[in-house]
Amino acid sequence: MNGFRSPLAPDANAGKVALVTGGGTGIGRATALELARTGAKVAVCGRRPEPLEAVRAELGDDCLAIRTDVREPEQVGALVEQTLERFGRIDILVNNAGGQFLAPAEEISLKGWRAVHRLAVDAVWDLTRAVAERSMIPNESGVVVFIGFSPRRGMAEMAHAAAARAAIENLAGSLALEWSRHGIRTVCVALGNIATEGLDGYGPERVAEWEREVPLGRLGTPEEAAALIAFLASAGGAYVTGTTVVMDGGLDV
Repeated sequence: MNGFRSPLAPDANAGKVALVTGGGTGIGRATALELARTGAKVAVCGRRPEPLEAVRAELGDDCLAIRTDVREPEQVGALVEQTLERFGRIDILVNNAGGQFLAPAEEISLKGWRAVHRLAVDAVWDLTRAVAERSMIPNESGVVVFIGFSPRRGMAEMAHAAAARAAIENLAGSLALEWSRHGIRTVCVALGNIATEGLDGYGPERVAEWEREVPLGRLGTPEEAAALIAFLASAGGAYVTGTTVVMDGGLDV
């Protein structure tokens, strides 16, 4: 998929403001770039300043980069405040930040379980509620994107992370029932094996094994994931809410 070219029009998200967590690398970076390419102003956050600054430098004045640990409520508050001060509103929230580790279920300690859920569930809810309360509900519009996992049936050595992402899927549905009256759409994008720096960290043998399991015979790319997210945030996705959209090359079949 080298040379991937997005099919979205360059004004598909014109006039919108997006906040992307984990926006310095991988899927988050690709999503920030695609939202900006389709007309949105973008705020990116993450824990490492160097990749965030690289994204900001690439996008220029239409990008705000804020070093943030979304697990810390006071930093979440500052993130939302700075984004609103700069851009005036938040129309799109992409809850991309996450982290997990491989371990047999019986070896996952309570501390390890809580660490994964703190980032993938608790922090996601804290930021989502803050953005909704400060911008989306008052403005009667918005799109919240959650990132789930595929396969959705469960994953060996990932019981903690699979359970966390299943919670996020359910959250998307619950919020759609409550927040649709405010003009807010909530969608979960369940991604399969995407070729990112994070995936590389599991080692070439494990990555090759995962690639062989995909019916399409290859890994997905961050740019493909980003194009899907940007489409869902655009007018093209205006009737999609409260559901999970799977992008996994057939892995969940």
